[in-house]
Amino acid sequence: MSILTTPKRRREAASGGNSLHVGPRPAIMSRLAAMTIMIVATITFLTPIWWLFVASTKNRSDLTSTNGLWFAEWNFGTNVSALLDYRGGIFLQWLGNSAIYTVGGALIGTLLAAMCGYALAKYQFRGREVLFNVVLGGVLVPLTALALPLFLMFSMVNLTNTFWSVFLPSLVSPFGVYLSRIFAAASVPDEVLEAARLDGSNEVRTFFTVSVRLMFPALVTIFLFQFVAIWNNFFLPLIMLRDESIMPVTLGLYNWNSQVSQIPELRGYVLIGALLSVIPLILMFSLLQRFWKNGLGSGAIK
Repeated sequence: MSILTTPKRRREAASGGNSLHVGPRPAIMSRLAAMTIMIVATITFLTPIWWLFVASTKNRSDLTSTNGLWFAEWNFGTNVSALLDYRGGIFLQWLGNSAIYTVGGALIGTLLAAMCGYALAKYQFRGREVLFNVVLGGVLVPLTALALPLFLMFSMVNLTNTFWSVFLPSLVSPFGVYLSRIFAAASVPDEVLEAARLDGSNEVRTFFTVSVRLMFPALVTIFLFQFVAIWNNFFLPLIMLRDESIMPVTLGLYNWNSQVSQIPELRGYVLIGALLSVIPLILMFSLLQRFWKNGLGSGAIK
């Protein structure tokens, strides 16, 4: 009676029966390499924030005479108090301006993007694909390239150096429209819309009572993208604004940094202000992280 040997058994026999120990080793090496890359990337991303935090705890002399990555004499509370009191609390005014620009622009911009993306995904009309291609073209255009044309447009209607010259452009988000169309197509079934219409609901009511709830994780994702983009917006306010009272915190800190050579104490204020300006972004991502992950997952499945 002959015994048939499979290729797998022949390989096991040739290796002396040790083939069971060959498989797990590459998997372990792959996991080790992935963990190493993630650890290095994490350290790279967090080191500037750590340096900024450490620098914010030092006085002016320790800032240049001690190790930049480790603490010296603790002066964080004193530094923050001095920053908030400087020039009558102008830094708090800049933070308030950034909050108004960001929260208002992100909320209204998200609503407009949701409505546009929903219409492109769920309604059939002439020129729909052409319009969507124009939106995609807008995604590819960098915001810095639009700053000068926007300045010329607002100068023609005497709106430069005003609140509206920064707020109105932040309401438009081609990338938000693009994401909204993808999410609307993925999360809003046509059958649900037909059922709502049969129940007598008009299109506006259906959108706000049915579609918005189904798209909510996606809308949070769009809101976060808008929030970060508007909060970090610098070039547009730099071109548009000259009045310090309406500047966002990014432009205000830039103006301080440009005066460090004449006013040395501004160096510490810039460092502490930069640290405090990062905190709203961290809080926003922490609070909305669960919805943000769900929104990204829906888009990935689509």
